[in-house]
Amino acid sequence: MRRVSAIMSGVNLSNVGPLKEKPGAHRRLDQFRKPFSLVPLALLFSALSALGQSSDAILPGPKPPDTPAEWKKFVGIYEYSSSTNRKYKVIILERGQWAYMHYPSEPDEEIHFDLQLKMMFVPDKAKGSWGYGIVEDDPDAAAPYFTYLNESYVRTDPGADTTRVFRVKPLHPVDQLRAHALQLAPPSEPGPFRKSDLVELAPLDPAVHLDIRYATANDFLGTPVYRQARAFLQRPAAEALLRVLHKLKPLGYGLLIHDGYRPWYVTKIFWDATPPEGKIFVADPAQGSRHNRGCAVDLTLYDLKTGQPIEMTGGYDEMSPRSFPNYPGGTSLQRWHRDLLRRAMESEGFTVYESEWWHFDYKDWREYGILNTPFEKLSIGSAAK
Repeated sequence: MRRVSAIMSGVNLSNVGPLKEKPGAHRRLDQFRKPFSLVPLALLFSALSALGQSSDAILPGPKPPDTPAEWKKFVGIYEYSSSTNRKYKVIILERGQWAYMHYPSEPDEEIHFDLQLKMMFVPDKAKGSWGYGIVEDDPDAAAPYFTYLNESYVRTDPGADTTRVFRVKPLHPVDQLRAHALQLAPPSEPGPFRKSDLVELAPLDPAVHLDIRYATANDFLGTPVYRQARAFLQRPAAEALLRVLHKLKPLGYGLLIHDGYRPWYVTKIFWDATPPEGKIFVADPAQGSRHNRGCAVDLTLYDLKTGQPIEMTGGYDEMSPRSFPNYPGGTSLQRWHRDLLRRAMESEGFTVYESEWWHFDYKDWREYGILNTPFEKLSIGSAAK
């Protein structure tokens, strides 16, 4: 029975809980083994120069097959309490059409599912197999969970309920935070800085699609913070993004933009609304965000044929370890797509943010100052100055 060692790079299970204590030996069951528009002239020249570059260079290896749907619902982060009432967490992931239980400092354990018997087995040559019962008919559970003796392994990551967008309970009413933030000024900076030259992203190419969550109630605060669903970047960053797009299009992917330039007052709202445990996912307004400088973009991939967003290891703005760029969980195909996006963006001067697979900073962000102009006060057109 093979085992695969995996050490988490950049993030480990110390972020999500202590090491799981393995249960004792259980009955041996070896027989269950199932795989589970118009373009500004400067941007046009930039795009043409990118056409001669090979898209294959950004591929993170051969594209893996998708995980069977009946298995995928079990992929996630699980928690259980020991007899001493300490809470432990483990990750269930898919790799190479096999399921594994992932630990922080031990080899991954291969999992065998038998969905007809509603059992999950962790085989062990020395001890036999440990058997877990799968509970799928609990009306109070958002997702299937496992039981072993008197322990319940409950899925705790936000993906456990795919019908819900990740939300936090704001520390203060958002309307109050907005009114307060609009009365303040961004922190002063010594400079000098380049002159701002914001470019609107949607007109750059028909394959640039928008899903500006912060202009809707479909965001982590549950209420709109933008008055307009628009996205902007400083011109050099926008040109680089267009080159990224022209590398991805031959592979069948377009870019779905969630956010670009963000006025400083919105960063202030996010910071003051977010509970302490979520602060690593929002920028400190005292420092200013790279979004405030027009040099950061939140985005994902979508399928050019279907127009549907590509499934990643976690959801946009999800405040959980699934959002980390090096999170080892998810499925092989989800990780492949996440890495493809990262390789494509890094090939044109962007760097992924350490806590968010969707957030990328352009290399020249230090050369621009913090901006605080709302979208509705930016000049209308493909180049807002």
